Amino acid sequence: MISTTSSTANMVTTQGKLEINSTDNVQGAREASQSDVVSCRSADKTSSGLGCFGWILVIVSLLFIGATFPLTIFMCVKIVKEYERAVIFRLGRIADRKAKGPGLFFVIPCTDNFVKVDLRTVSFDIPPQEILTKDSVTVCVDGVVYFRIQCPISSVANVTNAHSSTRLLAQTTLRNVLGTKNLAEVLSDREGISHSMQESLDEATDAWGIKVERVEIKDVKLPQQLQRAMAAEAEASREARAKIIAAEGEMKASRALKEASLVISESPSGLQLRYLQTLNSIAAEKNSTIVFPLPMDMLQSFMRK
Repeated sequence: MISTTSSTANMVTTQGKLEINSTDNVQGAREASQSDVVSCRSADKTSSGLGCFGWILVIVSLLFIGATFPLTIFMCVKIVKEYERAVIFRLGRIADRKAKGPGLFFVIPCTDNFVKVDLRTVSFDIPPQEILTKDSVTVCVDGVVYFRIQCPISSVANVTNAHSSTRLLAQTTLRNVLGTKNLAEVLSDREGISHSMQESLDEATDAWGIKVERVEIKDVKLPQQLQRAMAAEAEASREARAKIIAAEGEMKASRALKEASLVISESPSGLQLRYLQTLNSIAAEKNSTIVFPLPMDMLQSFMRK
């Protein structure tokens, strides 16, 4: 009994040591990761600075500006319009995390250069794209895209040419979206296609600082043979509907004639009145010849004489 209790006590102590060691390892890993994060942040902070040589160049440039102040004021003062922003690069680094403008702003001529960014909405036409739909029909589709730059720094720092990249992405997005649609959906659900294209483009261009405001499908061009086939199908369906409508009209007319014959059969004089009314309507045209048959009842008296 004593040996068993001692063995269990040893097992408990070893498990406790293992748990303590595991917790120590987890804490050590967490501390190491935190230290790595702190070191990365410190490295980012140090890398985001200009450095010693950079600050020397900035100070020399400021001294040069102060020495030639009346002349260099025209080189230091810049103006951007209401719909523009300026992204300033100082020794190749973005000076502030916010674009300058609108209005006046100052730059250091020797160390600073800036890029103007237009914030107005830009529209461009998507060139006609030959697309194979889901039901294996080739169509030619074009459209128009409206977008604007909402983050000037991202549009300058994250992509080489934001406008050209957005145009190329719009063409590929149009192909990808319409490739999953049938021909009937392409012709009828243009609003849904435009909305899905806008969401895809907006999500893809978010890292470039671009906001896609609207996407519209302009025209869907079908092959000539397909147009003829669709026109023949539509014409056949219209003819079928016309025949059905004519048959329904004849059925209703026959029912009306049947009811009229029943009404006329109740009074023999009604048939004679209808006959005279028909003769009156025919006599309105003077260039017609009327053959008027006489009833035999009227001739019986003359035949007896």
